[in-house]
Amino acid sequence: MANIANDAKAVAAPSGDTREGFLLALLVYFLWGFLPFYMKAMAHVPAIELVAHRIFWSVPLAAVLLVWMRRTSDIRRALREPRTLALTAMTASIISVNWGVYVWAIAAGRALETALGYYINPLFSIFLGAVLLGEKLNAPKLVAIGLAVCAVAILTIQTGGLPWVSIALTFSWGFYAFFKRTLPVGPAQGFFLEVVMLSAPAFAYMIWLASRGAGHFLETGAYDTVMLLFAGVVTAVPLIIYATAAKKLTLSTIGIMQYIAPTMIFLIAVFAFGEPFDRIKLAAFALIWAALAVYSASLLRDARAARATAG
Repeated sequence: MANIANDAKAVAAPSGDTREGFLLALLVYFLWGFLPFYMKAMAHVPAIELVAHRIFWSVPLAAVLLVWMRRTSDIRRALREPRTLALTAMTASIISVNWGVYVWAIAAGRALETALGYYINPLFSIFLGAVLLGEKLNAPKLVAIGLAVCAVAILTIQTGGLPWVSIALTFSWGFYAFFKRTLPVGPAQGFFLEVVMLSAPAFAYMIWLASRGAGHFLETGAYDTVMLLFAGVVTAVPLIIYATAAKKLTLSTIGIMQYIAPTMIFLIAVFAFGEPFDRIKLAAFALIWAALAVYSASLLRDARAARATAG
């Protein structure tokens, strides 16, 4: 899903932006931005069942991509490396949690919380880099993180508890991106390994549902069957496009464009789904937007400095 700009660090950073990369990135962030409409249309399907279909039907699409890329040898090599398999099992587990929370939240009318989570994610990734990798936090980054913490505090006071959907999405995607960077395979190969590992329990769960007559695939009509088959497309295709776009854009450009998807989710939640948006939520989101403005300005300033040094 949406907001995997941090995964771009796993590929070589290009020296400049290309028109093709920009258009592909724009396409993929719009696809992720419109994803809530699909999830809402499938709100009658339990989240676990929908996630199982997202996983299972992503496998053939990811396999076709690897054959087309002629990178199947990477998979054979990875299968002989216990450390790679262990790390992949970890990232697969984390991303399955992220998907499950996201699917449930959209169906439960909490799309605003998903937007907040994906807004906070890049700031949490900065925090992880500082804590786990010893990366230096400059003043703008500290200010941005502080503003995000204030936003979460406001929502916590308002609701009487942590906005757990936002926190779960932030933590799961942040740790997924962090551990994904350590995988000694490319993004497409890593995604294929993840969905293959998850496909066995996903298929077993689908069979169990079918045996009880509780599933929606081939059970409740053509609409559900086609839409569940489409779950693989909405999962795998954006990730495949992103993997291509990330190679043709600088990290600073990706860092700015990643806000397109949560902004679209925010607008859809308020204006299409009619989720309540009071003054307290407005204050919290205003703090997040301010944090992202500070972070983005710092990112652009660093990028200009790097170009000036290179020049």
